[in-house]
Amino acid sequence: MAALMYNVSRGCIILREHCLFLRGYNQTFVDSRRYARALRRRPVAVLYPNGERETRIKSNEPANIKSNHEKLLRDSVIKTNKSVGGKYTKEKITEAAVNKKYSSRVYVDESAHTTKDKLGGLRFEKAPAGDNRLAHVASVGHSRAFRDKEGKVLLEGRRLICDALAAGASPQMIFFSSLERLQELPLDKLQQAKLIKVKYEDMKTWSDLVTPQGVIAIFSKPDASRLAFPKDSRLQSVPLYLICDNMRDAGNIGTILRCAAAAGCDRVLLTKGCVDAWEPKVLRAAMGAHFRLPVFSNLDWDDISNHLSTDVTVHVADNYNPAFAAKPKPENGSSDEYTESDSDEESDDELLLPCVKHKMYYEGWAQKNSALVIGGETHGLSMEALRLAEKTGGRRLFVPMAAGVQSLNSAMAASILLFEGRRQLLLLENRKERSQKRSKLY
Repeated sequence: MAALMYNVSRGCIILREHCLFLRGYNQTFVDSRRYARALRRRPVAVLYPNGERETRIKSNEPANIKSNHEKLLRDSVIKTNKSVGGKYTKEKITEAAVNKKYSSRVYVDESAHTTKDKLGGLRFEKAPAGDNRLAHVASVGHSRAFRDKEGKVLLEGRRLICDALAAGASPQMIFFSSLERLQELPLDKLQQAKLIKVKYEDMKTWSDLVTPQGVIAIFSKPDASRLAFPKDSRLQSVPLYLICDNMRDAGNIGTILRCAAAAGCDRVLLTKGCVDAWEPKVLRAAMGAHFRLPVFSNLDWDDISNHLSTDVTVHVADNYNPAFAAKPKPENGSSDEYTESDSDEESDDELLLPCVKHKMYYEGWAQKNSALVIGGETHGLSMEALRLAEKTGGRRLFVPMAAGVQSLNSAMAASILLFEGRRQLLLLENRKERSQKRSKLY
């Protein structure tokens, strides 16, 4: 009996010590958690060296959201909905429904405000993977039918986009690879455009350039009659018109437009046989000439006459070479001058050819309002161009070349003739000014 009482008392003592040990362990664990939580607390206010004060207000909203979320999942809350017939149906709230409920909350990112301030209040969006707008950009750049249907053009590069914005063209969408590329543009003129940030690797896939500049824009197709061209270039212009006839090479068209802007032409007219003036290759070769002088494309010859002044004289560029003008006589002594034609149609066509005389390019041909027609290297001048030159009293202008050279590149011939026409017009204007000064003196 004594042994039994000894064992019972010993067990009670051991149990009491074990309870005390657990109580002490729990107290120590709670205290450690409390100390750890205290170290993670944020200050009520932050003082900066310049004297500014930032107050932080602690919010219990995330904790409440988490507790409510756990409560809904743990207790399997049952929601009752009353139907039209007066009966009640039970619907169990699942975890997906709870996540959907609390995922709809929007949290403000402080970095977004900083970016917005850098961009002058503009907002932009990031293009997700597989965005259809990227394919839309490629369609605008490569399809003339799509450009005409949608009335849009594609401009790539900072300089070209800035020239378009300065001329008053309206942008619709701006794609950029970094904020630095976007900040190079006049941000005050991008209020109505959608700004979309894309990856540079994605931009390389649908850019025609080997090394893209990181910014591409889609504009509404500009109307030359509504654009505001730079005043400096318009004040230095001369009454000289350029007409491109049946020119199919995009690089030549772009180079000619750039040369026309440099020579101070009044405007450029493109017939329906020419390549589209808003192709990306033409835009790159023109270097912003579309926004420095009026360019009218896809015109009939009746429309071209409406764009010219009434007293204009139309001249045509010809590859006539005096070295090949005199044909040698055949060995049998016969001459082609008196040979008869096999068909009457060919002889009728020769009789109906417009009679336009030749003239050296450096001789005086640019008088008052003058127009110059440049034909394509493949198809040459059309019959309508020759008839218009004959009607207005124009000439066939040619550049003398060394023997053995058949012809010049159309862009090269246009540059020579345009700058020579500018020189003659400016010389004529200076003579008029000097004569007027002399008349005032006497």
